[in-house]
Formats: sequence, structure tokens, C-alpha cells
Amino acid sequence: MKKYFLYISIIISISASSQDKSAYNIFDKSGTSSSYSEMLSTVSGSDIVFFGELHNNAVSHWLQLELTKDLFILKQNRIILGAEMFESDQQLLLDEYIEGLITKKNFEEQARLWPNHNTDYAPLLDFAATNRISFIATNIPRRYASIVFKEGFESLNSLSDDAKNYIAPLPIAYDPEIPSYKSMIQMGGMSGHTSANLPKAQAAKDATMAHFIITNYTFDKLFLHFNGSYHSDNYEGIVWYIKRVDSDIKITTITTIEQEDINALNADNLGIADFIIVVDEDFTKTY
Repeated sequence: MKKYFLYISIIISISASSQDKSAYNIFDKSGTSSSYSEMLSTVSGSDIVFFGELHNNAVSHWLQLELTKDLFILKQNRIILGAEMFESDQQLLLDEYIEGLITKKNFEEQARLWPNHNTDYAPLLDFAATNRISFIATNIPRRYASIVFKEGFESLNSLSDDAKNYIAPLPIAYDPEIPSYKSMIQMGGMSGHTSANLPKAQAAKDATMAHFIITNYTFDKLFLHFNGSYHSDNYEGIVWYIKRVDSDIKITTITTIEQEDINALNADNLGIADFIIVVDEDFTKTY
């Protein structure tokens, strides 16, 4: 009889905890439960939206595509897309693909695509191509980020004028006290691989992405940018650089995190973005 009641108790417990087996929940910056429709309504009134992703999170990538589709309709085609995943010297290739001048096969053969491109970014790019939406390659070419990591910002001065067209205007502003940059030094020290140039390389990426967003932004369109969450969390990174140029521009940030319990936002995740997508940490990864 005791075993019977124990069995019933277990069944009731499992049933109670699995009545609504959701993959994710959305919260606002204060930790209040929100929804996709509320997020869509808010971002639609923005000038620039940063969708911070976890690169291998399938829910994040799916919601990026859904948000793009819905904003395309809501804004009556008046949107611009941009992404960290494409480097600024790839813009011509992107334009040619979007305009239908080159085939998808030729684009994929010549572009430096991330390993998860086909599953995670190709759907966004194909939607842009189908609907002739401008898609901006915002990131610094990795070879230039690499020399900043090795030699600091000063190394960029030796680039040719043509090469400098692919990066943020020099000199690049840099505040080593920004928490996300400071934490890189601290984490590097813990692992024994610290370098004062590591956050500078990150800043070169952030500054360049901000530069190409601002350069291609127009007041009558919404700019939706896709990037790793660490590039826009806590309104730092790219956001910090954009605010230096235009403090009045209306920015909304979205981030993606993973938690064991998705029904409440952990205290250390409060305030990191305007909208926080909390995904079950057991959800399938794209790689």
C-alpha cells in the first residue's frame, strides 16, 4: 500500500511539473513575464533592434526568423537586416546574392560562412533575398581583429586606405572599464591566457559593427541586427558605440539565455536586455 501511494505521489508530482512543457519563456528587464506579441510591439517602434543570440541555440534562431517575418509585415517592408556573422568585406557578395545576380551555390562557395550557416543563418538570408531586403555585413574582417589581438589598436594604422574602409574610423574609442571588457581580462587571467589586447579585439568588432549599422541606418526603416548576446548585453558593446554617435536613437535589445528553470528569471540575469528569452537548457543545440 505504501508503494502504491508513493507511486501515485510521484505521478502527481510529475504531472504538476509538466502540465505546460514549454521550450522557452520571455521576460522584460525587470523579470516580469512577457510574451512574443509584447516584444514584437515594442521592437516595432524602435530605430535599431539588437537580437542577441546564443550561437548554437535553436530557439534563438527560430525566433530571429519569426521576428524578421513579422516585422517585415508590420513595418510594411521598411526593415534592414544586418549580422555579426558576415564581415564587411563580404558586402558585395551579399548584395549580389540578395539582388539575384549570383546563385546560392556561388555565394556559398565564395563567402566565408560560419559552420552553422545552413541551419541558422541561411533562412534569414534567403528570406531577405526573396523579399529584396537589404542585408548588411557589419563585422570587422577577422584578419584585422586578429592583428588587434596580437598588436593592439595601433596595428590598424598601418592598413591601406582600402583596408580601412572595412573597419570603424580610426582611432577607435576604447574604455577598458566597461564591465564586459574588464571581465575578459579577469576570465583570461583565471585560465592563464590573459592578454590586454583581447578586449581590444572585441572592441574593434563592436565599434565596426556599430559603424556599419549607423552608416546604413535610415530614419524611415527599422534596422534589425543579429549578434552574439555578449555584443549587446547590458547595453554595452555595439550599443555603447552607437550611443556615442547618437544618444537619441531608439534602441531595443533582446538577449537569449539558458536556465534549468524557465519559469522565473534568475537574479543575475535581471536587466541585461529589454527582453530576455529564457530557453530550457536541455533544448537541442544546432551544433
